[in-house]
Amino acid sequence: MNPLLSRLQPYPFERLKQLFAGVTPNPALRPISLGIGEPKHPTPDFIKQTLNAALYEPASDLAAYPPTAGTPKLREAFTGWMQRRYGLALDAATQVLPVNGSREALFAFAQTVVDPAPTADGPAVVVCPNPFYQIYEGAALLAGAEPYYAPSVASRNFAVDWDSVPESVWRRTRLVFVCSPGNPTGAVMPLSEWEKLFALSDRHGFVIASDECYSEIYFRDEPPLGGLEAAARLGRTGFKLLVSFTSLSKRSNVPGLRSGFVAGDAALLKSFLLYRTYHGSAMAPPVQAASIAAWGDEQHVIDNRAQYRAKFAQVTPVLASVLDVALPDAGFYLWAAVPGAGAGIAGSDTDFARDLLAQYNVTVLPGSYLAREASGSNPGAGRIRMALVAETAECLEAAQRIVQFVQSRT
Repeated sequence: MNPLLSRLQPYPFERLKQLFAGVTPNPALRPISLGIGEPKHPTPDFIKQTLNAALYEPASDLAAYPPTAGTPKLREAFTGWMQRRYGLALDAATQVLPVNGSREALFAFAQTVVDPAPTADGPAVVVCPNPFYQIYEGAALLAGAEPYYAPSVASRNFAVDWDSVPESVWRRTRLVFVCSPGNPTGAVMPLSEWEKLFALSDRHGFVIASDECYSEIYFRDEPPLGGLEAAARLGRTGFKLLVSFTSLSKRSNVPGLRSGFVAGDAALLKSFLLYRTYHGSAMAPPVQAASIAAWGDEQHVIDNRAQYRAKFAQVTPVLASVLDVALPDAGFYLWAAVPGAGAGIAGSDTDFARDLLAQYNVTVLPGSYLAREASGSNPGAGRIRMALVAETAECLEAAQRIVQFVQSRT
């Protein structure tokens, strides 16, 4: 067996399952889960209809292997969306590639770009935010590198403190994962932060993987800044050492479709395509057809965003009456502090999640499961992540139960 597999840590939801072992949820209340970030809004009918029709079109041939690079029409759907969304003119032949969801691509990309050979200063490093999406850590470990959990700025939005990363770490860094809008915090990286990260990449030669799967769910008038967009604004041409990752899962409510794309540095994508050819990661023709339709339509995305805005507008004030929580920049999570945790009271994030399930049959994810201890502390400890993915009435009911739970503990 690959010895690196033993270094993988249990996924947050496996840890949650273990935490809840032996807990009997209140049977008088129907279960409500705010735990997993899986979109629950209905999939638009036109996407399902296109997927179904593609199976029976004369041109559809499931007996043939699809090209790993996707069809020209699919890649043009990607570049067309990038032009409309970010004002970027990308080369459909060299600067975009289809992927089977951003999760698969983020993991595979690290295997492509990380040179695991130790440097003169020590082992190769992949820098991750902290808290973070656990795929980053697993991708780093199985690529043969050491994850480095970058500290956060001491503020509500948990922005990465790039200035605090030692020079000795930057010299060993092969890849930096960024997530904007962030999971779990919903924070969006401003242009000044991108400028700082680009300067570090120029100096040390590391690749930047920009995870942007939440980019189309936002609460401000201005959409979140993307990594390639930031590079263009700063006059950087060719997107050197930069690749962005996006997906239809959240944007179009189709997590089961497993469809997204990557865009950026043509040289990196050429190598990534080679890896994916061996990896067997081609997108099925019906999925390509449905994806073309989804990327070409914006009205369903506007409608989806409006649903989230209305939902968060109702739910956030209810929870804010008892929790330290505020509307995020983007995404569909609320990142809340657990009352009393900072004072060392029996109010840790894990105790909170377990007792909430037992007493009110609501599932939330402990924040400590989304972060790692670094410099003596876990930045997610004492917080919970709540995914407001269900319909508004269900999320509102969950919020009201949480209010009752918190009040019963004080």
